[in-house]
This record gives sequence, structure tokens and C-alpha cells, in this order.
Amino acid sequence: MNLERYKTEFSKKAVQAGYSQQNIDRCLDYAQILHGNNVPILFTVEHFSRLVGYKSSYLNKAAAFSDYFYRNFEIVKNNGAKRSISEPLPSLKEIQYWILHNILQKIEVSPFAKAYKRKVKLTENVRFHKNQKKVFALDLKDFFTSIKATDIHQIFRKIGYSESVSNLFAKLCCKNGNLPQGAPTSPYLSNIFFKPLDSIISDYCKLHAIRYTRYADDLSFSGDFDEKELHVLLAYVLEKSGLALNREKTKLMTQNTRQTITGVVVNNKPQVVFHKRNALRNTMYFIQRFGLNEHIRHEKIKQKNYLEHLLGKINFVLHINPSDAEFLEYKTLLINYKVLNGDPKIGVKAPLIAEVD
Repeated sequence: MNLERYKTEFSKKAVQAGYSQQNIDRCLDYAQILHGNNVPILFTVEHFSRLVGYKSSYLNKAAAFSDYFYRNFEIVKNNGAKRSISEPLPSLKEIQYWILHNILQKIEVSPFAKAYKRKVKLTENVRFHKNQKKVFALDLKDFFTSIKATDIHQIFRKIGYSESVSNLFAKLCCKNGNLPQGAPTSPYLSNIFFKPLDSIISDYCKLHAIRYTRYADDLSFSGDFDEKELHVLLAYVLEKSGLALNREKTKLMTQNTRQTITGVVVNNKPQVVFHKRNALRNTMYFIQRFGLNEHIRHEKIKQKNYLEHLLGKINFVLHINPSDAEFLEYKTLLINYKVLNGDPKIGVKAPLIAEVD
């Protein structure tokens, strides 16, 4: 709605409701800030309740007792370690998606952030670092859970929302006081939170001719630079914001070694690392020779969506190198298996991309 029309209609209804002119002016000033940020104008929790379609009593319970509104489980990471996931229950997830689509995605994040952005592919993160003298890769420790509800509250306040609405949004997006790994709002909120840090880091990098990108909690730098000086700066800047580097995942890769970023080799042309490609080759060899069912029995695979999982890995390789004839052939073979198993849709729409383990 046009802001001037909104002001006219709001003032008319507010006068009828007995509001003073001072209160009306205050409300309109508040609305103007939110309208300028292209986000919904919300005055109270009750107002949000009507807009999102859930009773305010439910919203308040989800905010006050967050632990009861999540399903907790673990997944095994590529290195064998376990990652804790907290998935919101369907109703809370629907509310979080509303906040994500209607508010958070209206907020611009850093151009150096390459994850969790619409129409930005993984290749955007790696192409800047191709054929460089040095590649310096760092990882943030416990990224999501290090971002606190107080930080999220400040994000909504800076957008322009009132104290009460910001407090509700922060609690609806957090679990036990921090960002949960598994909520749909967490990734984009992490990008908004990190935007000032991206700015500080990128300013330093521009000054020293360093290429910089960030893919979620993976920070990548390339060029010819003093990595020790950069590391000191990063540790200091991150610590001030309550974050820390994972020292076990800090890697300096020179030009005469294999340089990788987020599982992709960047020395000459972007390519999934050899051992991951080779593992997929071995899997496809056995499937081609003995059949999918025999491979599943022999490897004692219990995963119900194993075929989708395997297709996702093939798609990841093709995402990095779309013209790879070998893996295009593997994809065709697996799609045929899907069709034979009674799922013809896969021939039209490919499965999601899953990073190669």
C-alpha cells in the first residue's frame, strides 16, 4: 500500500478509536520506518498474531518455552563427528518461514556472503579463488549457537520494530537463547548478523589486495598476503562479536599444493576433490556391474532415500562442472533406476544438490 494512503486510512480509524493526535503521529513515524525498509508494519504481538494466523497465546508459549517446540536429533558429518540439529515443530516452522520470507529476506546482506542467498550458487564462492598464489581457509566454531537471542533482538530493532515485537521475533527464532541449527530463519539471520564483520574484513582485504568470500561459517581468502597478520585481525574482530575460529580447520594452501574451498579444488578450474569423485566412481562401478539392489545389500545400506542421496552427490559434481560427461552418464543411469522404481517425476525434475561426503 502507498504510504500516504496508509497514513490517511490509519489516521481515520485511529481517530474513530479515540487515539490522541500525539499517539497517531507517533504510530505513523514508526510505520514510516518499517515501510521504508520494505517490511510489514506491525505494532503489537496481537497485530502479528492476526497477520500470521496463530493465536497470540500460542506465539507467547512458543517464545517462552522454546525447548518444547523443537525435535532434536543428530546427523553424522563428513569427518565422522556428529552435528546436533534442532528442527522446529510444523506450526513454529510455518511462523519462522513467514518471518523469513516477509521480513528477513527483505534485508540486504553482504555481497561477500555466498551462502543462503537466492539465485547465488556455490560456484560463486569458489570462482574468485581460482589459480591464486595462496588460499587461506578458516572455519568458525559453533557458528549458529554462538549467535545469541540478544543479537537477534537487536537485528529486529534496527529494522525498526518495537521492543515488544522484536522481543517476540527474537524468541521465536531462537532456542534456549541462541540460533538453532535447523530453523529456517537461522541461516539468513546469521548473514544479517555477520554483515558488519563482513564489512570490516572486506575493507582490510581490499586494502591488501586479498580476495575474500564467506560461505556460511567458512571464510576463504586468496592472493599474495601475510596470513599471520590476517589471522590476528580475524581472531580479534570475531572475539569482539562473541565468535571464535576453529583452529583445527585453519588451512594455508600454496600454489604447489591442492587448494580447496568448501570441498572444491580451485588450483586451475573448479573441481570436486579427487578422493570424493573417486569414491563416487567406485560406487557407480559396483552398481553398474552388480545392480543397485545388490550394491545396497553388499554395503548394508539402511538409508531409505539412498538413491536420492547418491543423485544429490552426482548433482553436486555436475553443479561445479556441468559438462562432466562421466558424471552426466552416472546421473542418467540413476534416473533410469528411479523410473524403474516407479518414480517417473525424477526424469523431469532433478533431486536437490547434496555436497559430496
